[in-house]
Amino acid sequence: MITLIGNHLGENMHNTQVQWFAEAVGRGADIIVVDPRFSTAASKARHWLPIRPGTDMALLLAWMHVIVNEERYDREYVDKFAIGLPQLREHLRDKTPHWAATYTGIKAETIVETARLIAGGRPQSLIHPGRHTAWYGDDSQRSRAIAMLNGLLGSWGRRGGFYLPTSQKIPKFPGIPAYPEARTGADVPNGVVFPFAGSEGLAHGLRDASLPGADVPYPVKGWFVYGSNLIQSLPQPEKTLQALQNLDFVVAVDVLPAEITGWADVVLPEATYLERYDDLHAPGFREGFVALRQPVVEPMYDSKPGWWIAKEIAHRLGHDSYFPWDNVETYLETRLKAAGSSLAEIKETGVLHAPAAAVYIEDGIEPTFHTPSGKIELYSQQLADAGLSPMPEFTAHEQPAEGQFRLLFGRTPTHTFGRTTNNRFLSEVFDENCVWVNASRARELGLATGDAVTLCNQDDVKIGPIKIRATQAIRPDCVFMVHGYGHTDPRLRFAAGRGADDSKLCTRVAIDPVMGGTGMNVNFVTIERAS
Repeated sequence: MITLIGNHLGENMHNTQVQWFAEAVGRGADIIVVDPRFSTAASKARHWLPIRPGTDMALLLAWMHVIVNEERYDREYVDKFAIGLPQLREHLRDKTPHWAATYTGIKAETIVETARLIAGGRPQSLIHPGRHTAWYGDDSQRSRAIAMLNGLLGSWGRRGGFYLPTSQKIPKFPGIPAYPEARTGADVPNGVVFPFAGSEGLAHGLRDASLPGADVPYPVKGWFVYGSNLIQSLPQPEKTLQALQNLDFVVAVDVLPAEITGWADVVLPEATYLERYDDLHAPGFREGFVALRQPVVEPMYDSKPGWWIAKEIAHRLGHDSYFPWDNVETYLETRLKAAGSSLAEIKETGVLHAPAAAVYIEDGIEPTFHTPSGKIELYSQQLADAGLSPMPEFTAHEQPAEGQFRLLFGRTPTHTFGRTTNNRFLSEVFDENCVWVNASRARELGLATGDAVTLCNQDDVKIGPIKIRATQAIRPDCVFMVHGYGHTDPRLRFAAGRGADDSKLCTRVAIDPVMGGTGMNVNFVTIERAS
C-alpha cells in the first residue's frame, strides 16, 4: 500500500523512485492519492481523494483517529520503538472522520475506508513524505503527522515500508583545516527566531535581511548567487528586486543568462554537467554506492567548472589552504584511493557499489531515530519546550472568495523547473505552460481549452496571456500551472515570452513558525479573457 499526499510522483521525475513506483503498480500494489488535481500518479490509484487544499492535516489526524481507536496500529512495534501513544490517543479523541469531512470535502465513509486500507497493508504500507514540504505555514507539523502515521503502521525500517539507508564512506581530502566559526546568521531579521530552522540559512530571510532598514546583526552588502534564478524561485519578487537594488555587489554563477544574471555586477559562466567533474556522490540509499559525474566534452567558450571557480576565488582571497590540490583529478584520486578504489576504476564503471548491508529490522538492524529519546515521538517534549504545540494541530486556512481560485503550481517531468525551458529539444515535448481550470468553471466563464486569459491575484498583480486547459482533472476551486515559464530575459531566445510566471502571483506567503519554511499556496486568482 502506497499513499501519496500532495506528492506528484511521476511528474517530479526522480527516475529511481518512478521506476520502483511503476514496478509496485505492476505487482498489484494498492495506491491512494490525495491531491486537488488528478495527477499522473492518481491515474494509477485505487482511490483518488481530491482534497480541499490546506486541509491535509485534518485528513491525517482523522486517519490516525480511525487507526488508533480501532486498534489497527502495530502494537508490538509501537510499544518497542515509540513513546507518547496515550497523549496521541487523547489528542485524537475529537478528530473524527465526520469532523475532517467538513474541512476536506472528502466523505467520512471514504476517510474510514481508506484508513482501514492503509492499516490493513501494514507494515508494507507507507505514506510517502514527498519532496515539496512548504505549503501553508504549518508544514513541519504536517510532515510530523505523516511520520507519526508511518510510525503507527510500523513501516520505519520494515520491508515494504521505509528502508534504513546505508551509504559508502569516502574519507575527506587530508590536510584541509577546520573552517572558522561562522558569525551570527543574518537570515532572521527583526529578531524573528525559528527554533528548528537548522544552520543552512533561510532564503527568504537572507533576502529580507538585505532590504533597506532591516534589523540585522550586521549589514548585508552583497550576494553570491550560485545556480538559482532568485527572480523566479523566491516568492514576493518585488522584495527580491528591492533587495538587489539595495546591495553593493552581486555575483551570479550560472550556465544560462537567467533573469538573475541581469542584476549581477559579475557573471561567472559555469560549465554544464556534461563538461565538468562534480564531487563524489555517496548518498544514503538502499544499497551503498559512490557515483561520479564526469565530463564527456571540453567546456565551451569561457565557461569553467564550479570547483575551478571556487578554488580560484579562494586563491585570490588568500585561502589556498582550503584547496590543497592542483586539480580536481588529484582531489578525486586521493579520496578514492583512501576508500580502496581509484579514479580509473570509477571512470570505467561509473558507480562503485558498497558491500551489502542490512537496511531492515528483519535483517537484524536496530533502528535509531534522531530524536532526544531515540524513539518515534508521538508527543514531542522538544517542541513543547520551544513553546510550540507538541502534537500536530489542524489550522483552518483561508479559502478562495466567490469568483476566486486557489493558485497551485508544480513541475513537468520534461524540465528541471525553469532551468531547462530554454532547451529546444526538451521543449519539443513541453514548450509552454498553460493554466488548468475545471471544465465546469471554464464554461461558466465562457472559456474553452486554448483560449488566452490573464490571471489577477488578490493584490491586483496580473500575468498573461496564458492559455486555458479546461479539464475535469482539477477541483473547481483551484487552478494549476507548471512552474518555470514566463521568462523575461531576451537572451533566453527560445524561452523568453513563452507561457507565464506563477512566482509573480505569489505576493503572499505563510512562514512556518517551527523551521521558517515559506508556504506559497496561499494566493488566489481570478481569470479574465485576454484582450
